[in-house]
Amino acid sequence: MASSSRFPVPNAFELLREQYAKRLPADLQDLTGPTHGSVDLPLHVAWSGRRSYDMEQPRSRMSLYRTVLTEGQRQDLVAFLNRDLLLGQWPVLRTLISRPLRDAWETAFPELSAARSVPAA
Repeated sequence: MASSSRFPVPNAFELLREQYAKRLPADLQDLTGPTHGSVDLPLHVAWSGRRSYDMEQPRSRMSLYRTVLTEGQRQDLVAFLNRDLLLGQWPVLRTLISRPLRDAWETAFPELSAARSVPAA
């Protein structure tokens, strides 16, 4: 059955980007999550596999951020992500997440687009 031009079928990229955009915090300043220690994610965020992360280990921290960005709701983003760490990790982190997710964040927060060319800390 062909789609009618009166009812265009939205593409998957736009649908996913919209879903991610709905979860975004109002401002990156709202991201006041931990910068040190161990972080245990709730089951609704880390529903498959690893749930505990060491913020002192760069790879562990990157994995935590990737999981929270992908699976977290707005309250999880605010609780588990830290603005300064997100900006510092963004040049690498943006290559580890999906295009719709990356586009939603970079469209909403121009400072992330600016940070993408800065070497990761």
